[in-house]
Amino acid sequence: MTRDIAIGLFAGILFGAGLALSGMADPTRVRDFLDILGNWDPTLLFVMGGAIVPMAIAWFVRMQLEKPLAASRFALPDTNPIDARLLLGAVLFGIGWGISGLCPGPALVGIALVPGSALIFVVFMIFGMLMARLVARKEDS
Repeated sequence: MTRDIAIGLFAGILFGAGLALSGMADPTRVRDFLDILGNWDPTLLFVMGGAIVPMAIAWFVRMQLEKPLAASRFALPDTNPIDARLLLGAVLFGIGWGISGLCPGPALVGIALVPGSALIFVVFMIFGMLMARLVARKEDS
């Protein structure tokens, strides 16, 4: 196993374990977080807020490095302007997240925890990704 694959596998397992242990792979918890006028559950807010500290540390460390520890250079995406396609994607993502209580990371964790409903979500998530690629190809032609 190459070092890149090992690092990616470790990061994925760590992320998945964090989602599972924190309960963030539970769709009910996510839906309760979004239900601000009903049975509101603020725990997701604390998880999101808690993610800011390690991310700030990671950006600080990144600024101190000439290159990443496991690559020859940093590969950061370009900044693109906010456009209709981005807004539509964000709206569709938000609607799907609100209805299902799942987004890609927790859905993949959910396949191990509650395979039935998570697998249905992942199948349609992959279908949506394929459709987005088809639309992008048509726009580029």
